[in-house]
Amino acid sequence: MALFCFYCRDGENSEKLRAMHLEEQRKWMSEHDENYLAAGPLTNAKGEFVGSLLIIDAEDEAAARATVNDDPYLVGGVWQSIRVDRFEPVKGRWKDR
Repeated sequence: MALFCFYCRDGENSEKLRAMHLEEQRKWMSEHDENYLAAGPLTNAKGEFVGSLLIIDAEDEAAARATVNDDPYLVGGVWQSIRVDRFEPVKGRWKDR
């Protein structure tokens, strides 16, 4: 298994879209809880949502992407772009997984 970071940036109207899809997104994430090592919103200095950071535990990048492909925030247009990178922890609680 490997860790993959998804750096998801919000698009236009994300505040409205987040509100529309929040309940569905939280339900979806709870149904796929075993795949998420961490997940949460990113905010700017004003406290406004600007994106999300997801850390997915998966066999490979394709499997990690499959976990996120049906996320209501992706399907619902909240995120305008997603960058995916493999995460290699060298310090902290995840280092010896």
